[in-house]
Amino acid sequence: MPTLPLIVHRTFDAIVAWRHGAPISVRQFLDEVAHVAGQLPPGQHVLNMCSDRYRFTVALAACIIGGRVSLLPSSHTPETVRQLQRISPDVFCIADQDDGSVGLPTFRYPESSPPAARIGIPEIDCDQVIAQVFTSGSTGLPVPHTKRWGSLVDNARAEAGRLGIDAAYAILGTVPAQHMYGLESTVLIALQSGAALHAGHPFYPADIGHQLAEIPHPRMLVTTPFHLRILLAEPGTPPAVEQLVSATAPLSQSLALEAEARFGAPLHEIYGCTETGQIASRRTATDIEWQTLPNVRLGRDADTLWAEGGHIDMPTALSDMIEPVGDGPTWTRFLLHGRHADLVNIAGKRSSLAFLNHQLNAIPGVLDGVFLLPNEATSDAVSRLTALVVAPSLTPAALTQALRERIDPLFLPRPLLFVDALPRNATGKLPRQITEDLLASLQAQTPTGVPS
Repeated sequence: MPTLPLIVHRTFDAIVAWRHGAPISVRQFLDEVAHVAGQLPPGQHVLNMCSDRYRFTVALAACIIGGRVSLLPSSHTPETVRQLQRISPDVFCIADQDDGSVGLPTFRYPESSPPAARIGIPEIDCDQVIAQVFTSGSTGLPVPHTKRWGSLVDNARAEAGRLGIDAAYAILGTVPAQHMYGLESTVLIALQSGAALHAGHPFYPADIGHQLAEIPHPRMLVTTPFHLRILLAEPGTPPAVEQLVSATAPLSQSLALEAEARFGAPLHEIYGCTETGQIASRRTATDIEWQTLPNVRLGRDADTLWAEGGHIDMPTALSDMIEPVGDGPTWTRFLLHGRHADLVNIAGKRSSLAFLNHQLNAIPGVLDGVFLLPNEATSDAVSRLTALVVAPSLTPAALTQALRERIDPLFLPRPLLFVDALPRNATGKLPRQITEDLLASLQAQTPTGVPS
């Protein structure tokens, strides 16, 4: 049966990670993997809650060599944990913080230094199931998707090849390793390109700058549009990097241009989903078209859009509105127009939430904002859209006027609700249930909203 190595670093002295400013060698990493694998309690399914990216990677590798399956939901709410227990009754948690158990049997990541195990680089069966990765819950309850070693490795290597990432690079991510994007672009890409990952998970600009300073050049920053906006709102020149990568939400060309100018580095945007992993990329500042990763192609069968080839095990349906570039039954270049679930129809006029959100967030003075469909909305008609916005320097009247200049009046939000912050998760997404709870709370306080 075909196998692929756990890591591709060429020597045991090569650097696989940076933690607290210190390098970690392949030898130390493998010793720690063997140490953790030997201490794990019984149970086939593991909820990896390690917040330290290096420890997450060690725990993931320990589960892989032990034949266990890592469960990687994007949140750890009580309902999510209950869902995990329904799917996998034997699940236990591995955590590196005292408050990380979430009500499950918990294995505490060992603090002691591991003894020298001197194991070789493990070869992993390509068909081995190593993880169940869950959708974000931004469109409903999280849904699990099985991931096999061979497919994940092919995916990570394809990304590394597209971006030119090799053993010289160090990688810092603002996204959690538990998210599909973070798993691919901060963990697996490092293990499968010979690069070194940074253990941190910074959020604030000062923390991002400090942790970038801990790793050598060339370095890559893996982030999201939400985090980019926070970084670029800071005065001065951001820390130098050689590569910027963004995903999880549409990135405007204006933000990409500003990011490239300020960082002095190319920015590549990744397109994908939990079901398929990443399948395409583009340099957003210079190209509106997406190019699929090697051997990946898209096609349409009746009303279903699907992706296949490359690292994708079987043809997989996509939920996005995609326009092919070129002729033929399949294609590798396309334009992305948003998700089918984002379509809005009011009095016969159509738009998409992605377009409306882009226009809202492009208004000077808007720090963050989102349009929401009411619960009673159908595909044929909606009553009125709602918007939540963080814009402390704007009045409702000024913001409404700015929106009138950008969108059809039928799509103006009523109510338009000002908030101090949106409840975004670590990847910058807005989980549906949490957002709806916030909206319900605000509407209970101000039933008529803010008039426009």
